[in-house]
This record gives sequence, structure tokens and C-alpha cells, in this order.
Amino acid sequence: MKTLSIGLFSSPIGSMNTDFAVKLAETGVDKGHTINLWLSGNAVSLAKKGQKPFKDYSYLIERIKALIHKGVAVSVCEACASARGIHKEDVLEGISIHSMDWYVARAAKSDRVLHIGGE
Repeated sequence: MKTLSIGLFSSPIGSMNTDFAVKLAETGVDKGHTINLWLSGNAVSLAKKGQKPFKDYSYLIERIKALIHKGVAVSVCEACASARGIHKEDVLEGISIHSMDWYVARAAKSDRVLHIGGE
């Protein structure tokens, strides 16, 4: 099987990019591929625990938890999270916080890399 690293840079609110990235990760891991999901920029808010479903807003927390349970490596950009007041104790269990080096190393070893968002 192959390895796919997804760099997600979009906010969970106001864009379908996060929904697409999560669906892509789900499909890939279900087909047996290794998936790395890097949350950077406004996408770091996707990792924050304590979020509640709200009408007309995408709610991906349970799907992210399922991805982690299936072995997807989910990591948050340390600088981006810190700049937004999100710290280690604020993120969902199973999500790590790393510097950009983590993502670059994973991406370099991947068969494919896809960056989503960043508009």
C-alpha cells in the first residue's frame, strides 16, 4: 500500500475543504493506505476538544476520532496552534502537536502529498 500525506490549511467553518480532506483520509485508510493528516493555519481548530455540533456547520470531531482509531497520524502545527491559544491539553486525545519538521519528514517519505486550502 501507499502513503498519502494531507496538509490541511482551511478553517472547518466556511469551507468544504475540511470535509473533503477528512473524506479523502477516510477513503484512503479504508483502502489500506497509510495516511498522515497535518492541520495547519486555521485548520488547527479542527483538533480542539469540547466542540459541539451546531446546525448548518460541519462537525467532524467523531470522524477525526475514528480516523485516529484506524491509525491515521493526525498532527497539529505547534506554532499555528499556539498563535490561536490552543495547547496540548486543548486537543483531542490521539492528536499530536509538532513543528513543521514533522510534516516535512512525513511528506518526504510519502508516495503522494496533497495540500488543501490555504486561500
